[in-house]
Amino acid sequence: MIIPFDIQYTIKPFMPEAHLYQVTCKINKPDPTGQAVYMPAWIPGSYMIRDFAKNIVQIRASDSKGHVDMEKLDKQTWLCATCSGSLTLEYEIYAWDLSVRTAHLDTSHAYYNGSSVFLAVKDQEQQACAIEIRPPEGKQYSDWRVATTLPRNAAKLYGFGGYQAKDYDELIDHPVEMADFTLASFEAGGIHHDIIITGKHRTDMDRLSTDLQKICQTHINMFGELPQLERYMFLTMAVGSGYGGLEHRSSTSLLCSRNDLPLENQNESTTEYVTFLGLCSHEYFHTWNIKQIKPAVFMPYNLQQESYTKQLWAFEGFTSYYDDLGLIRSGLIKTDQYLELLGQMATRVWRGTGRFKQSTAESSFDAWTKFYKQDENAPNAITSYYTKGALLALALDMLIQKHTAYEKSLDDLMRHLWQHYGKPQIGVPEAEIEKIASKIAGVDLTDFFARHLYGTEDIPLSNLLVDMGLQFILRPAENMEDKGGKAAKTNQSPVSIGARFTTHTNGALISNVFDNSPAQSAGLSADDIIIAIDGLKVDKLNIDKIIASYTPGSNIIAHAFRRDELMEFLVILQVSENNTCVITIDNNASEEQIRRRESWLKCSNNQGTEDQKIKIQTVH
Repeated sequence: MIIPFDIQYTIKPFMPEAHLYQVTCKINKPDPTGQAVYMPAWIPGSYMIRDFAKNIVQIRASDSKGHVDMEKLDKQTWLCATCSGSLTLEYEIYAWDLSVRTAHLDTSHAYYNGSSVFLAVKDQEQQACAIEIRPPEGKQYSDWRVATTLPRNAAKLYGFGGYQAKDYDELIDHPVEMADFTLASFEAGGIHHDIIITGKHRTDMDRLSTDLQKICQTHINMFGELPQLERYMFLTMAVGSGYGGLEHRSSTSLLCSRNDLPLENQNESTTEYVTFLGLCSHEYFHTWNIKQIKPAVFMPYNLQQESYTKQLWAFEGFTSYYDDLGLIRSGLIKTDQYLELLGQMATRVWRGTGRFKQSTAESSFDAWTKFYKQDENAPNAITSYYTKGALLALALDMLIQKHTAYEKSLDDLMRHLWQHYGKPQIGVPEAEIEKIASKIAGVDLTDFFARHLYGTEDIPLSNLLVDMGLQFILRPAENMEDKGGKAAKTNQSPVSIGARFTTHTNGALISNVFDNSPAQSAGLSADDIIIAIDGLKVDKLNIDKIIASYTPGSNIIAHAFRRDELMEFLVILQVSENNTCVITIDNNASEEQIRRRESWLKCSNNQGTEDQKIKIQTVH
């Protein structure tokens, strides 16, 4: 079927066993003097140059007269010579990246993001596109279906065939999953939502649907409405070990361990399941915050090079604050669970001395070269605009509530951004969010932002949380597995070597050495493999226990391999730093403090509505 669009794409899992997609791009009205095409260098939501063009195995162009010469202008751009009539490009994409960012294809499923498989037509990015998604050949693929929120054009729901997009930006903002997947559905905000799971799993789809509905409705209630959507999809790849998510305008791509998903007859919420729900909550919140409310520099996206902004602390940080907050507001976790998660997040910030060297605004700006390209020195050199940004969001929430006599909150700031920027599709200028926060709070917050956003001072959480009847406590880590968030199990003063380890066949491999630590002072470095302490063999499993058996000030001899050389290090152990955070309820809190806390963490009233009906359509 010929679809009357200026640009027509077809994509087919051509050789699943070789991980190859076959793609064509037909340009009906190319520039007669020479048409340029390019592959994006990055994908929105993941701020690192990925050079998707490297996965093009071969490419060729033709017109009505036959072959058309192509000149490669740079790493991702081609110029097609003058042509007669329409121009057709044919190419193969190698897809073997099992992540949410690019494309993956094997005999079990096919997944892709449009930015990693579809060439953009230079100066025609605003043209409407037709897309035909074709099935792979072979009986073993006869049960495959298509999961995507890309608008359909003749294709049946979950079917192969014709789809369409109003422009290139829409084309690449709808990931596609092809497989014999599990499907469950529910409604939230009057909109149909699908949960798609690919991979072997034994998920309780009823429970997952019920829990995700509560999360979605909670965020919808906070903003007051959804953006214009026909449906929403959670595209989930269940694997042995993995974690990740990437937001899109009406869907999210998720990667998780199958052990993160709830099993039938499993009533308790495991730590892994709560983490997965937090990931879903995070990506769904992005439906407003970054997919609609965007930095001005992202309107439109320039996918051929980096786009710099200092605002990622708000778009990712605010979202990281609301993801777990959405879990307690939807009634899926209790107050003590939420405070534990909050303490663990604060611990991740406090354990990195990089927070004294890089501001959160700088972390946002340098995402392309530092946050997304972390090395062994990252904890000593950078801070995370996700976690530090989330703590800034928490602090702003506390400040706005306090200065408005608890009549307004960060929720009001988010609704303002939605109504004045997201809904009318106006980009948020640099530093505008700080001005809006001051306006809503009714006080000038310039000094706060200068100290904690553009500066490197620690956020005074202890002072900010006291009005909620909460205590912020710093204690030493008890061992390397201590994530924080809970009170110490003993009153002993633990000792520390000041390094992080991973498993190695020959011993304990050092992954990070922290600034001013005993390990650093002794000369130990990342990638050293400690094989013995004081003549006793160690590995990742027992090194923590062995170090804990010493007292502060003890001298130990560590034998370690650096490359192929056996070296000896004298290490003087120290008391562990107070960099593990715990947030607890103050048992002496006043009734007013308790009321404020309960109002802040209030559960949304989304029970008993028509939107909450769950329907399991298919379970394989």
